[in-house]
Amino acid sequence: MKNLNLRIRLVVMLFLEFAVWGAYLTSMGGYLAKVGMGEQIGWFYAVQGIVSLFMPALIGVVADRWIQAQRVLSLSHLLAGAFMIAAGCYAINAGDAVQFGPLFTLYTLSVAFFMPTIGLSNSVGFNALTKVGMDPVTDFPPLRVFGTVGFICAMLTSDFGGLQHAPTQFLFSGALSLVLACYALSMPKCPTSDVKGSNSLVDILGLRAFTLFKIPRMAIFFIFSMLLGVSLQITNGFANPFLSAFQGIAEYADTFAAQHANALISISQMSETLCILLIPFCMKRFGIKNVMMISMVAWVFRFGFFGLGNPGMPGVTLFVLSCIVYGVAFDFFNVSGALYVETQVDESIRSSAQGLFMVMTNGIGATIGTLSAQAVVNHFVYSQTEPAAQIAGWQSAWYTFAVYALVVAVAFYLIFKDPRKEQPQLKTA
Repeated sequence: MKNLNLRIRLVVMLFLEFAVWGAYLTSMGGYLAKVGMGEQIGWFYAVQGIVSLFMPALIGVVADRWIQAQRVLSLSHLLAGAFMIAAGCYAINAGDAVQFGPLFTLYTLSVAFFMPTIGLSNSVGFNALTKVGMDPVTDFPPLRVFGTVGFICAMLTSDFGGLQHAPTQFLFSGALSLVLACYALSMPKCPTSDVKGSNSLVDILGLRAFTLFKIPRMAIFFIFSMLLGVSLQITNGFANPFLSAFQGIAEYADTFAAQHANALISISQMSETLCILLIPFCMKRFGIKNVMMISMVAWVFRFGFFGLGNPGMPGVTLFVLSCIVYGVAFDFFNVSGALYVETQVDESIRSSAQGLFMVMTNGIGATIGTLSAQAVVNHFVYSQTEPAAQIAGWQSAWYTFAVYALVVAVAFYLIFKDPRKEQPQLKTA
């Protein structure tokens, strides 16, 4: 195979990049609930969206202009790993007396340096492929799949290694970050830009894309991107504590789903990997609007199946179905939405527009979503003391999320116009 050595090196980099995230992302909520911080779970997930509003742009400027991207990737993981290990050490020493302030501060510092590495790893990969004459558009996606494989492997390691309800998951993630910090230095060198372009803060941070809000159809699209982004992190934060809560019900205490929540949730990431392959067919067959509609309806089923299911038989099959539809819910909007932006905006701000799409979904939307979901969970779940009452509260919370997703889907269907029936290309406002 052409450039097999480079492909293997990139596979290792992407595997480690997302293994760092998978080590704690879906299991941290279970740990926080265990140590009495169930009512603050939302803040730990919301802060990922908050730092994503500015840290990727700032770190990206450094990589573009002054320090080679592979070195910035290394430094970012070094700091992210150090702060995550510090968070783990604090939590271990504090035991059941762990406090929100110190743990959240250390965790936030780690996440602030980790979130930019997702984009940096892409940049390093694109540069490496381009240098040897390969096409990133066709050659990178098959390699990126191994990032999801790394995420799944880390999830399963945290589960079967007994880390999913323990602070050692932070040490595991931090250690992987330090390994990648060393490994990143071996990647092909990335050039810095010496082009004398605009030095205004607006252009440096890609804020020019906000002029797209002057175009009604793009404004509607970005607003719905934010509304759908509300759903993105809810199950990452609350699925694990929900499934683990069944351990307090004698009938379900020893079931696989209650004991190994992370392993069950990993089906979601497996489905995500496979559903990417369906997108080209569905885009051609149904068009962008219908594909995004399918995604929104899938979120209704994602939440609804959690509310209807239980860890026993046959109830656990509904949990499995919820995990399977997650691939459709997540991929169909994120990928089709990115393609919509790519085809609908002027080339001069295309990259900035993609960044705006991420800000609206994974930044503003996900932040609002996790904090709102926390309020819903606090009202229905953590206001109760008996295990059975808490499970009933969880069901009410999932139904609330499902109703929200349904309202967004109906509104999107009524308001958003099919781009195939209108002009194919938009220009900057």
